[in-house]
Amino acid sequence: MPWLLEFCAARAAFATMFTAWSAVLPLLKTDWQLSAWQAGMVQSGYHVGFLISLFSVGFLSDRFGARRIYLVTGVAAVGSGLLFAFFADGFVSALLLYALTGLCSGGSYTPGLAIVAQRVRDRQGRALGYYLAAASLGYAAGLLIASLVIPIAGWRAGFIVTACFPVLGMLLGWHALRDVPNIVHSLPDGHGTRSRIGEVVRNKPAMLSIWGYTFHAWELLGLWAWLPAFLAAASLLGGSTGTQAVSIGATLTALTYLAAVVGSVVGGSLSDRYGRTAVTLAMALSSLLCSFSFGWMIGLPMAVLVLIAVFYNVTGVADSSIHSTTLTELTDPRYLGVAYSLRSLLGFGAGAISPWVFGLVLDWGRAETLPDHVVWGLAWTTLGIGGLLGPIAIWRLRRMPEAAKLAGGRR
Repeated sequence: MPWLLEFCAARAAFATMFTAWSAVLPLLKTDWQLSAWQAGMVQSGYHVGFLISLFSVGFLSDRFGARRIYLVTGVAAVGSGLLFAFFADGFVSALLLYALTGLCSGGSYTPGLAIVAQRVRDRQGRALGYYLAAASLGYAAGLLIASLVIPIAGWRAGFIVTACFPVLGMLLGWHALRDVPNIVHSLPDGHGTRSRIGEVVRNKPAMLSIWGYTFHAWELLGLWAWLPAFLAAASLLGGSTGTQAVSIGATLTALTYLAAVVGSVVGGSLSDRYGRTAVTLAMALSSLLCSFSFGWMIGLPMAVLVLIAVFYNVTGVADSSIHSTTLTELTDPRYLGVAYSLRSLLGFGAGAISPWVFGLVLDWGRAETLPDHVVWGLAWTTLGIGGLLGPIAIWRLRRMPEAAKLAGGRR
């Protein structure tokens, strides 16, 4: 429907800032003399800010309405992105300002999911898949913009141009929501924040869905943080110069994100037809296979690496929309914002740690002068180790009677 496409376009525009740091990371490691763990910590700072934002806006959406919170936080996202683009000039300032950007960016995610669930009743898996796919499109756009701007005007210009896109997202979001009511679900007397959290925690099927998402986020956010640097390193091994390798890494990663757009929609659509947990398990196990093997392949031809990265990104993101739809179907609408908040706290908490752990392993491997394929292989393996528990949680959910609520009985 036209409304959904416009709302998804707004989400894509807001998402461009997510990849701003990873696009220029190899250059800033040199210009600012950053270690790998410091570079990973800046990305983790964004994730920490993002998870705090998501945890907060979920509660605020339940109390004040998702539409209102979406619009208010959109203004904050625009301002924080511009501050980061213009004033980050070293590790400390980048860490603080990128964390602030993440802190102001959650409004287009959690309230957006609630608005889509409110507006679209049939084929929710596909609708939420479109919304999450829009984020992948925004990630790709951010990397493509950076890859084009950096060789011409440098990394600062790349930051500034990507930071202008949330302005477009704010305008599109406002227009899409002009006729959408601000719905506030009433709660029984005495149901404050603590009791609402308790309702979600006592919902065992919903909590299994949340835990499945948590370990999925560890793997996926680590992948998104380090894939441009990995492909840039592979390009350097192939003979490219520093700036050229960074541009190539960003461009090729953007292509994998474009493929991930298809993954989000296909994952949600397949789950509508074949069942939520069945498709989630298939995608999660496929992406885990990539996590345990990808880094060891750094010496392979670039075309092979990109093909594998496309498969990795598609399978890694395909179950994102399914996790969101699953939680929607297992949770009372009065507590859905809280459920998303708790999920975001755990999921993006895990996703905030994984890029930093990845960087620690890179630094350790280089300090030990290990071969490149061993250093990168061990670093990528940390994502697989963290993601292993996700399929276990979803398998347990699949065996519960409450799983019959999923996709009209297609668990």
